[in-house]
Amino acid sequence: MPNQPLQTLLTQNPEEGYALAVTLAQKGVGITQPSEEIRKVLRPIYSRDANSLIAASQVISIHFQTIAAANNYWRTWPRYFQ
Repeated sequence: MPNQPLQTLLTQNPEEGYALAVTLAQKGVGITQPSEEIRKVLRPIYSRDANSLIAASQVISIHFQTIAAANNYWRTWPRYFQ
């Protein structure tokens, strides 16, 4: 994962917003546990733990909620009802 600083929360659409949310979650893990070696050791454990997977989904969801709000929910929702 490239170590690039976050420039903006603004994205073109919800799909890009979700991808950014995933990236933010990944960066959070990398900052919390900077050792790639330790992350590789732990990955087989948490990848089979339903609670860990749910927690990861929650983190992504919270990031996505923040990004969606920053993008004013993309101001495109009415087009889905046309």
